[in-house]
Amino acid sequence: MTWFTKWSFGNKGAVGLLVVMALVVGMLSYTTLPMEFMPEADNPQVTVTVLGPGQDAHSMESKVTKPIEEATAALKGKTGQMSTSGDGYAKVDLYFDGKSDMKEASQEVEKAVGALQFPEGVMDPFIVQLNTSMIPVAQTTLSFEDGLTKENLEVAENTIIPQLQKIDGVASVALYGKTSPQVNVKLDPQAMAAKGVSTAQVLGLLQGRSVSASIGEQTIGGQTGNVNVTSSIDSLDTLKSLPLAAGVTLQDIAAVTVKADQESVSRSNGKDVLFAIITKEAGANAVDVGEKVRDAADDINKSVPGAELSVIFSTSDMVVTSVNSMMREVLLGALFATVVILLFLRNIRATLITAVSIPLSLAVTLYLLKVSGITLNIVTLGGVAVAVGRLVDDSIVVIENIYRRLQKEPLSRDMVISATGEVARAITTSTIATVAVFLPMGLLRGGLQDFLLPFALTVTYSLLTSLVVALTVVPLLSAWLLRGTSMKEHEPAKWFSRFLNWNLHRKWITLTAGLVLLAGSIAAYVAMPKGALDAADASMVSVQLVYPNDVPVAEVLEKGKQLEQEMISRPEAETVVMQSGNSADMARWGTVSSLTQVDYTVLMKEDANAQQFLDHVRGLQDSYEGATLTANEASMMGSGSTSEFVDISGDDLAAIRTVAEEAMVKIEAVDGVQKVSSNMEDTKPVFAFNVDPAAANAQEISMQLAAMLNPVPLGQMELEGSPAAVMLEPVLQPKSQEDLKQITVMTSGGPQLLSDVASFEVTEQPAMLYHKDGKPYVRITAEVDAKKVSAIGAEIKKQTDGLALPEGVTLFAGGASADQAGDFGDLGMTALISIGLVYLIMVLTFKTLRAPLAIMFSLPLAAIGAIVALIISGITPDFTALFGALMLIGIVVTNAVVLIDRIKQNEEHMTIRAAILEAAGTRMRPILMTAIATVCAMLPLLFGHSEQGSIVSQSLAIVVIGGLTAATVLTLLVVPAVYELLYFRRSAKERKEAGKKAEAAM
Repeated sequence: MTWFTKWSFGNKGAVGLLVVMALVVGMLSYTTLPMEFMPEADNPQVTVTVLGPGQDAHSMESKVTKPIEEATAALKGKTGQMSTSGDGYAKVDLYFDGKSDMKEASQEVEKAVGALQFPEGVMDPFIVQLNTSMIPVAQTTLSFEDGLTKENLEVAENTIIPQLQKIDGVASVALYGKTSPQVNVKLDPQAMAAKGVSTAQVLGLLQGRSVSASIGEQTIGGQTGNVNVTSSIDSLDTLKSLPLAAGVTLQDIAAVTVKADQESVSRSNGKDVLFAIITKEAGANAVDVGEKVRDAADDINKSVPGAELSVIFSTSDMVVTSVNSMMREVLLGALFATVVILLFLRNIRATLITAVSIPLSLAVTLYLLKVSGITLNIVTLGGVAVAVGRLVDDSIVVIENIYRRLQKEPLSRDMVISATGEVARAITTSTIATVAVFLPMGLLRGGLQDFLLPFALTVTYSLLTSLVVALTVVPLLSAWLLRGTSMKEHEPAKWFSRFLNWNLHRKWITLTAGLVLLAGSIAAYVAMPKGALDAADASMVSVQLVYPNDVPVAEVLEKGKQLEQEMISRPEAETVVMQSGNSADMARWGTVSSLTQVDYTVLMKEDANAQQFLDHVRGLQDSYEGATLTANEASMMGSGSTSEFVDISGDDLAAIRTVAEEAMVKIEAVDGVQKVSSNMEDTKPVFAFNVDPAAANAQEISMQLAAMLNPVPLGQMELEGSPAAVMLEPVLQPKSQEDLKQITVMTSGGPQLLSDVASFEVTEQPAMLYHKDGKPYVRITAEVDAKKVSAIGAEIKKQTDGLALPEGVTLFAGGASADQAGDFGDLGMTALISIGLVYLIMVLTFKTLRAPLAIMFSLPLAAIGAIVALIISGITPDFTALFGALMLIGIVVTNAVVLIDRIKQNEEHMTIRAAILEAAGTRMRPILMTAIATVCAMLPLLFGHSEQGSIVSQSLAIVVIGGLTAATVLTLLVVPAVYELLYFRRSAKERKEAGKKAEAAM
């Protein structure tokens, strides 16, 4: 690479201009780069949700869920299918492999489901495929001083929402928690009997009354146009006057009233509110859009009397916080690295020359990110924070070698070029090896690749730029700024050479000690529990309170508000958002749930300990008898659950339940399992009437009971310009089984008691019906110690694998440990490929297999330090820790490459032993400087606050710092010993000949 340095000296003006241009373009790129919270990543899942008001779970299963499952069974790339059918809703989740084009998959699902016909009263399906770009840029609450009145809802929909939609960069605004008018019809059984009107006549009341139909085109008077037929009911008086029989109208046999129907309950900090969820357009800057939303909220609060629009959550705030936090850590890291260089070189000018590589490399990196279409987000910023310490490594090696050469010769152009050339191969090889570590990330699974690839590209761009700077800008600045500089011989190099010589005479002791340390570290790692990410730094928490389906909704909401107040009173909570119920807007995003489920999102105060909050909430379980209370760290993509589950599926539901009961006993006995539950626990009684065909018509009895006991949708009408549902109210509200039996029904023989025409029995059936790949299944869920996820998951799998399964029944254990194992496995495979690439690069560089093999011995040395650091810190290994280990592969070989490269140069005129001793003494200082600079640059990450969603965490910093520290110290001792051992015959022969020459000279 000497030609590169020579070129820069021959084109000083061009290099200077390129430096200025790079800095300017970098600054402009920073100001124009789109800022987002997360990189764009597809979730390989498509969700189909269907609402069917008034339909029970079994009806939704047979008429909605199963047809959807059958229609989507053979979709390309589909790996699995899970569904839930409950009262009034159905949800089908379709899972695809990581290589699937999710836009195409979503279109195929729409095509398959769009061809289905659902029963009357069931809404059209909502199909959603989530992507990180769909993360709301802002979530706002809207409240009014006089409550959510009809007038205020009109203001919200006609004034406030359009104002938000006009904001530049806003893609959509969805309103949740709104109420709509509902017309209730309550029948009078006595009046019906007196007038001779049947329930069937009432149920067909609106059929044909509210129509908009196109007859087709006709030519009338020489003009071609459409012929339409329309009819609508636009007032209560019109509805009341509808005829049911001769001389009988609706108002003669029923009371007609209007009330507000609230689809779902939405509250914020104990107050009923509307939620406005705002998403941004693709490519729009999240920070700019977020600020405009806040400005619009201020304007609305001033211009709309009685309205209060509050931004409770904004990704723009998180982006700004993340940018500021990461930039602070980058600057601190750069400062620490610069101080280290100054302490070693004790020369301000040499320090400045080295430090210039940081801003220059970052500027070029920002430009390349912009060209690559990568946004500035928490992942790319993490890449910058990790790379900042490594950015000066190449420059340190170059400047140190130039500085060292000043001991023996004057500064000149040729000396600078020669000194740079001496280390050019080493720094080029080590940088390319580091970059090569990130190349296999293209082999990872879809979602993981989407997150890690921007990180890898950021590190790659910055490191390659730092290499170019070290080979061009640093030599030029050295020739200019180091004039008149002299340096005394570096004393530590002498004593270290003597110590290393002593060590090489006893290399087997060193190697044995290294092997013992490695074996002990591996054993310690295997014994360590593998956990999930610590939730202490979480900024958002997800809480769920679920009651059995037979608990009245009013009671559930009362308990839900009680828990809400409990969480509001906690000092860690900033905002507590409560939601319950289903709505079309929620279903549009794939969110449906049981009416006896209450969901909370809790935004934590800055610097609050979320883990303490989670522990407190989980401790409230006993206060909510009969309910299941769960609390987990949440992210923008959902809850970060650390639970384990076991799925038991098959065609025979009874056999499944039997196996599930046995499995629950096994799981409850596993150490570390805190709570066990299953989806088969939620049952409700079914009161069945078996009608005697000789006594009555079962269909007529069914229609009468439906109208008497349940609200029945009759259709829609126009009410004051707005669509309103018309519902038939239940006539009776029986309190006991005896009340049910005493219901009077109309038969062909006249009115009779229900018990006279039908037998009665009570059975228990599941409140919700679950399918996995089209078959019924039972899921057992275990809440476990988050720090022992891996060990507990393995034990649960071991215990359940031993169960005897009936024919046709299958069992699958999964959860957090399985997800973690998948990620660990992917990174493990990536690490193996990376090691192979690094070795290949070094073989190509040194043209031999043995020298690179000595370099590779630095990797297990790094493992020793990483594991010891985890043990000392008490931090459980997680995904980010393993990612840190992957990074170490590229980082730690740098020191060994610099050392071995010098040895190879020395071998041209020295014995192997002499070459090793000279190289170790000469390269010890740059090795220590680069390692300490990288470690110091990582310190802000070690003691800083991990941003939500970032792969740069405390555990990653600990692994890198511990691994690099151990590898640096041991590399100077073990790698020389391994190198000489690999060339032991040649080395022994050289030393023997040298001894003979020494004797002859005497």
